[in-house]
Formats: sequence, C-alpha cells, structure tokens
Amino acid sequence: MDGGNGNTQRNGATETSRDRYGLLRLVSVPLLLCVLPLPPSPPFPQDTRARDIFKQLIEINTTDTPAGSVTAAAEAAAARLRAAGFPPSDVQVLGPDPRKHNLVARYRGAGRRRPLLLVAHLDVVEAKRDDWTVDPFTLLERDGFFYGRGTLDDKSMAASLVANLIRLKEERYVPDRDLILALTADEEGGNFNGVDWLLKTHRPLIDAALALNEGGSGQMDHGRYLVNEVQASEKVYQDFRLEVRNPGGHSSRPVRDNAIYHLSAALARLAQFDFPVNLSEVTRTYFERMAGLQSDAKTASDMRAAAAAHADPSAAGRLAQASPFYNAQMRTTCVATRLEGGHANNALPQLAAANVNCRILPDEPPSAIKERLQQVLADPAVTVTFVGQATPSAPSPLNPEVMGTVESITKSMWPGVVVVPVMGTGATDGLFLRNAGIPTYGIEGVFIEIDDNRSHGQDERVGVKQFFEAVEFQYRLIKGLSSTR
Repeated sequence: MDGGNGNTQRNGATETSRDRYGLLRLVSVPLLLCVLPLPPSPPFPQDTRARDIFKQLIEINTTDTPAGSVTAAAEAAAARLRAAGFPPSDVQVLGPDPRKHNLVARYRGAGRRRPLLLVAHLDVVEAKRDDWTVDPFTLLERDGFFYGRGTLDDKSMAASLVANLIRLKEERYVPDRDLILALTADEEGGNFNGVDWLLKTHRPLIDAALALNEGGSGQMDHGRYLVNEVQASEKVYQDFRLEVRNPGGHSSRPVRDNAIYHLSAALARLAQFDFPVNLSEVTRTYFERMAGLQSDAKTASDMRAAAAAHADPSAAGRLAQASPFYNAQMRTTCVATRLEGGHANNALPQLAAANVNCRILPDEPPSAIKERLQQVLADPAVTVTFVGQATPSAPSPLNPEVMGTVESITKSMWPGVVVVPVMGTGATDGLFLRNAGIPTYGIEGVFIEIDDNRSHGQDERVGVKQFFEAVEFQYRLIKGLSSTR
C-alpha cells in the first residue's frame, strides 16, 4: 500500500497494515480501564447478496501471478451491476494489461453536487495453499469468521460497495450527486494499471469531489468496540542507499580506513537521531481525541501538550518512548533495514552498504530528508542516494461533512465508540487521488481484534458479524454523503 515504484508499494503494503492495526495494541490497556462496557450492537441484517458477492470475489484468484486475474473479478462485479439494471454504458471494465482491468461504474444522481468516488482494490497478495490451514481461495465460514485471501484486504469493502449500489438501485434511491465505483488493480504492488492509470488516462471517469477508500478500520479488544478510524493522511515511503567504497586490501594488514567501520559508525549516529516533531491537523486531532480516552492522567496531559500549537518537546519525548506508533505519528522516521558488505573473509571490504527506510511526513520534502541524513551521518565517505522516487501526497482536510457523518453513524451503530482521524504510516491508492486533487478518506467500518490482524498473512479472516456490520455502515455512509441536508 505504498506509493512509488512497484517494489516500494509491495514492501510498504504489509507495513501499512501492521502499523495501522498496531495502533491500539499499544494503548489498549489504558483504554480498557477507562471505557465503560458497551451494550452489544444491535443485530444488523445479514445481506445475503453481499455474502454471495464476497464469496465470488474471494474465490477468484487476483494475485499478481500467472494464475491470477483481476480482470475476471472486475467482470464478475460488472455482470452483477448490469443484471441489476445499470446501463452498460455506465459499467466499464478497462485497463492496459489484459489480466489487470479495473471496473468503473456510475450510479446516476441528481447532479446537484460533484460525484462521490467509492474505491476498493481487487488485487490481493499471493497466498500459497501449503502455507495456509485452509484453501485461501475458497470462502470458508467457521467459528464466526470468514476465511480467505482478501477477506480483510480488500475484497470485503469491494463486495460491500457492489452490494450497496445494487440495494440503492432497488430502492430507487436518487442521490444528490453521482456515485462512482472504482474496483481497481495493482494496489498491492505496481501502480501501473490501477488508480494511477485511471487518473492519467481516464480522469473524467473517476473525477469526484471526494473519495472513500480503505485505510481506516475499527478496533476492538476481545469483542469490545473501541475506536473507529478515519485515515485522512499518509506518510511517504522512501528508501535511501548508504554506501562506502574502499580499495580494500589483505586482511592481515588492516588499516583504520575500513568501509565497514565507516558505515557502522554512521549508522550508530543515525540510531541516536530523532527528526523534529511536526504535527498536522490530522495528527493533532488524533492526540487530542486519544487524550480523552486515557486513564493515566500523565499520558493524557502529554497528548494534549504535544498537540498544542507549540508542542511541548518533553511531552512529545515521553510519548515517543511509550509507543513506536505515537513516535511515528509525530515525526519522520528513518531506520536501517538491510546490510551488505565485504567480498571475502580474508580481505578488507571494498564495499559496505545499507538500506535506510524512511517514512516521511507529507509536508517534508524527500530532498530535505536526504540532506538531513547526510548531516547526521557526518562522514563524507558515506554516500546517500535515493532508491526509487518518492510520491508525497498532502493530507485531506478533516471535512466536517465527512467527519460528522461518520461520527453520527458510528454513534448510532456502536454507542460509545470514538471516531479518530489517523495518519497512515504507509500509503494506499489515496496517494494518487489526493495528488489529483480529490480529498480521500480511508473509512472501512470493519472492526478487527487488535491482536489478530491477518492481512497479507496466513489464514486471513474477518468476523462474520463484523463483515455484515461493515456492509450496513457503508450503506449508511454512502447515503449520508449523497443526500443534501
């Protein structure tokens, strides 16, 4: 789920999920101490059509392998929309790669406002049968869960959107704006055939006032619903290569000018360095709202102090020490992730190199981060070069209509749950939409156990109850954002 080149996106996708769902693992204990027991959410109807679409999509292999075809899934969803009465001219399956076509469908409204774009990706990461205890490409319902590759990322949302547009069609609902559905390819590792391609070659098809996307889910702990996330911002993924070259020589005659020593000393300096705190509207609001959930008065006070117009550096420092997630919300981070060096056990190294992975705040230029790295490394023998090209995107504003609608629906469906804006520490397709001037909000409505997120992993699953709740949540959200008050 990261922008940039294909490798960058693929590497960042897993990271995004881990960071996103690691959010409350770090704060769940204080939260549980201060959140009163919630009444069980009312039972919502189990939309059998949504389940059927979900099953169909899960059982179509959409991995980036010879066996995978996103086009097959896009065609399957398109067939359902056409059968429901959508004009063929409003349902298009298109893309530059025959195996990676996108579905774009338009639900015509009154046209009083610019369209609302609904985005979900159909491609999934590879899943090998030998690695799973169940067949990853068969939807299995067992012990209150749906199992299958893509049940969380991202076919549950795709199925929900298709089912809800059909439901609205049957109800003869007339939105005040067109609703555009885009089920896309290449989110998990390419960027070449999906949202980016649609924006570059068919912008009018998906041009909209705002977009709903993946990226923000609900968090629960042992069935207790806690927080509903709205992802309104994303960090920028950028790798740097650090390299030291040296003539080398025989290891029996060592010299102090050693490539490995240069690099290791520079990395040690990096390990002790923190980029400055730099909060945005999204992250400032995150800390303000999370402060109200803390049982520990000192932590709550530190959150408010860090979120103040002039952040208290001591408070920010304590939060950073308490939680890697808090730290990542407040500043750009850079960390060494790979090492290489030397060519023989009995020779002085001629090369020592490292990969440093940075997650850059949206308003900080990657070129400035490179310059700061060079200053921190403080050794002219260590060269720093970009690996690939970063693609920053500005945060989406916390639109009162979007936030208010999400809060209202959340309150009605899950009383006591707090809506929290978050900054993704990786990137989704929202990266391209925001850069195209389309404010994008990651709002899924799927609640997940904080200690059991299996996106991209073995035996990926989503709760049956949580799946049907999310279908209903998306239905209400679409109507709430397409009805003039």
